[in-house]
Amino acid sequence: MNFTQMHERLRLELLRRIQRGTLSVSLLARQTGYGQPHLSNYLHGRRQLSLEAVDRILATQHLTVADLVASARQLAVEQLGSGAQRRGSAEVPLVSHQTALFEPYVRPSVVQGLIHLPEGALGSLRTRVQPARRGWERFVAVRIAALDALPMEPLVLPDAIVLIDRHYDSLAAYRPSRANLYAVRSGSHLMLRYADFLAGRLVLRPHNHAFPVDLLEVGPDQSPRNLITGRVALILNET
Repeated sequence: MNFTQMHERLRLELLRRIQRGTLSVSLLARQTGYGQPHLSNYLHGRRQLSLEAVDRILATQHLTVADLVASARQLAVEQLGSGAQRRGSAEVPLVSHQTALFEPYVRPSVVQGLIHLPEGALGSLRTRVQPARRGWERFVAVRIAALDALPMEPLVLPDAIVLIDRHYDSLAAYRPSRANLYAVRSGSHLMLRYADFLAGRLVLRPHNHAFPVDLLEVGPDQSPRNLITGRVALILNET
């Protein structure tokens, strides 16, 4: 990839992040020290950036050249939309718990692997998401260590891989008479639990009744949905 191609892929990636709501021109200006008009002209293709400016933007956005190469493929997949999923091209990135909890956009450099799903597996899943989360990359998968799996056994076994739909952070039941299983943020830790909201607390219930119920305080100006990373849409237990 030459400099011109890298320049254009960076521009498209920045526009993609702006469209998803995870970046703005004003924020990029504050991060890089460049003026908004200068950056706006670049984003609209009216001028190019120097190599120094490209390096600075890559650093502030935690991007590498390898990320830009992969982002072109990701952009093409998004433009195809759900039709691509129906044709059997659904892939979900396997990431760390920290990435699942805190990173709206999953950078290729943090992907630990890809989970290949059957044709149409994701296309029909419904969403219930607060506006602030709509720009987040929707599906991620994480591996559950033995200690984290114990409270959810035998539903979730050690070293299971769970697929999280980060566009479902509502406490409304996805299916009647069946409790949703959530990935929940407790501090900086990811937990799998059933959840309810009661008396200003998020009540986290294990599947294994030998373990206690956990209570997470929710401030008066906060929503319990802010602690919910997403609904567990699929569990892959090793056999």
